[in-house]
Amino acid sequence: MATYSDTNTGNLSLKLLIDTKNKKVLFAEASKDVVDFLFTLLQFPLATVLKLLSKESVVGSLGNLYSSVENLNHVYMQPNLSKDLLLNPTILPYFSPSITGLLPSAAINNHSQITPKLYRCNSGCGIAGNTVTDVYNSRCAAPATSAHSNDNNNGFVKEVITYMIMDNLVIQPMSTISSITMLNQFNVKDVGVLKESVFQLGINDGLKLLKASMESEKVLTSVFLAS
Repeated sequence: MATYSDTNTGNLSLKLLIDTKNKKVLFAEASKDVVDFLFTLLQFPLATVLKLLSKESVVGSLGNLYSSVENLNHVYMQPNLSKDLLLNPTILPYFSPSITGLLPSAAINNHSQITPKLYRCNSGCGIAGNTVTDVYNSRCAAPATSAHSNDNNNGFVKEVITYMIMDNLVIQPMSTISSITMLNQFNVKDVGVLKESVFQLGINDGLKLLKASMESEKVLTSVFLAS
């Protein structure tokens, strides 16, 4: 796996509930920003994942596929296409500002360079003329500024609650009832074996979470309890 200078953000953390007897994470308490980061992983094209982790560390043959494109002479590519289309794909940015400390700068810059093309609203849509859309020839639903006018709208989920992240990355809103239900589900009889630990997150933790999410159903255990 690629290594980066691990910039600890200081404000992003996971509170893990650990079963010390069985040496596993039962679940974690997390803020909106951590959940936003995990959901952001779903946006990454495969080539971006390979580049972040280093193609040699990826299970299977995708690394070889990436290398094949890298090594292919450009004369074999269609004349109107660049290899960057495959090696450095881009997607529209949707990062919550606080989670950038969990992403290498290459990933952030790759996304932040994109500016979506905007179109003025169709005159027959019946909405004020200062409205635009990123879909060509569509009817506008809301003023363009409304989606980004409030910082609380950044990311994917709301920050009014705490979220529960299971070891296998199942995520749900957290409540006292859900916590008790989980303990019953894990058949915990002796609460004395349970321990809370808080982990501050940095870039290398983010990369480990990305890699483990593709290899294991015990993601939190493998990342934070690895010996």
